[in-house]
Amino acid sequence: MTVETFVGAIFALLTLETMFWLLAGVLVGIVVGGLPGLGPPLGMAIILPLTIPLNAADAIILLVGVYSGSMYGGSIAAILINTPGVSSSAATMFDGYPMSKQGRAATALSISATASAFAGLFTIAALILFSPVLIELVLRVGTPERFLVALLGLSMITVITRGSFAKGLLAGFAGLLVTTVGSAQPIAVTRRYADSLLLFDGIDFVAVLIGLFAIAEMMKLAGQKGGIAESDVVIDRAGIKEGIVETVKRPVTVFKSGMIGMIVGAIPGAGATVSNFVAYSEAVRASPDPETFGSGNPVGVVASEASNNGTVAGSLVPAISFGIPGSSSTAVLIGGLLMHGLQPGPSMFQVDGELGLTYTMLLALLVGNVVILIFGLSAVTRLGYLTKIDTDYIIPMVIVLSFLGTYALRINPMDIITIILFGIIGFYMVRYNYSVIAFVLGVVLGDIAEGNLYTALQISGGTYDIFYNPFAYDRPLSFLLTVTIILLLFGPLVKGQINRLRGK
Repeated sequence: MTVETFVGAIFALLTLETMFWLLAGVLVGIVVGGLPGLGPPLGMAIILPLTIPLNAADAIILLVGVYSGSMYGGSIAAILINTPGVSSSAATMFDGYPMSKQGRAATALSISATASAFAGLFTIAALILFSPVLIELVLRVGTPERFLVALLGLSMITVITRGSFAKGLLAGFAGLLVTTVGSAQPIAVTRRYADSLLLFDGIDFVAVLIGLFAIAEMMKLAGQKGGIAESDVVIDRAGIKEGIVETVKRPVTVFKSGMIGMIVGAIPGAGATVSNFVAYSEAVRASPDPETFGSGNPVGVVASEASNNGTVAGSLVPAISFGIPGSSSTAVLIGGLLMHGLQPGPSMFQVDGELGLTYTMLLALLVGNVVILIFGLSAVTRLGYLTKIDTDYIIPMVIVLSFLGTYALRINPMDIITIILFGIIGFYMVRYNYSVIAFVLGVVLGDIAEGNLYTALQISGGTYDIFYNPFAYDRPLSFLLTVTIILLLFGPLVKGQINRLRGK
């Protein structure tokens, strides 16, 4: 990076027209992210054809604005109505919604805006400063590492499960079983129910999430009078201040969760949903009072929301450096680059190439996070009143939006059946104390783990040492991930044994 290029990027961004498209993108993204089931890919896909009249810089800034705004917007529905506006806000519900039920919606929304903005700011700044190192790291990541990241997420079941450990494992395995419906994509082998065209591609995990949380919670609220909040709702500036303070006094959690989002987001195929659960699970593991998570612990909201916008920074690395989409959102972004005559690759980081545009885009994301912070904190008092609306009005609205959003994603009638079925399953899982989080981890990570396991074994000729032998395949990152998984699974057992021996 040269000083001239960086200064030129700043001046290019600070034009009235470019700032308008940035602001429009972020605000549209927040709205799209807040509608259950839609999310950034659909919002960006709708916007993409509209960017044709724009110049390349304004078009790309509009798209990344929608991307960043959607990641924050998903937390609004997650906190207020226990519905993941986007799948990457699923972990936000675990503590954000209980805070709303306690009458602390303003605090939870303030935490979401503050953590999202702060994590987005420092991860984008880190990307600007350390992009050469990050590109080298991405080049080291292949299918073995992607499998191990998915396995790391699955092993988090041992951390997040509360109550009966057996019920937690059973829920996790049940989630994995859901991913066995349809064809096995890496080898195109049909299995359960794959003879039906509606189920050939399997069960959509977004539909599962909406069913488990939105429909199940509406079933629960059907027997409740009044609003969502079970106690008096206090919506004032004190709640906003409390949310900011709760975030600011936990810089380690914000930094760690943002970096988890950035690193996992840079791994093609992992995405924000994986980083969301990994960051949340790490917050539970590191907490001195892990039993409070799931009942309104602010740290859970901080960790989840910090990882979201951190993932945006990370996912841009493979997208603009190699043209490799790390998620559906970055796939649309790559389409936008190509549509405007830009070729993702090394030229995006070369002074005589498109470096100026690249840094204009990254600086736009910095400013976009400031917009998220301002909008999020100014809208808290108005959004918080949603928890006071009678459930007789909330329930039909949420159900209709859930059905419309789910159906719009794939135009598959089976997704409607899916949200109804898993709504019933989620309702009874909560009633009988089965871990919904463990179930979701299995559903989200099952396909990722299976596909990358098969491809990695093809590379190694069927031997498993590709995951743990750094010398045979020159894959030190695989070895480090394997060691991390082993420590996560067996560390608590060893620690407990050592404590018992010390006690004796």
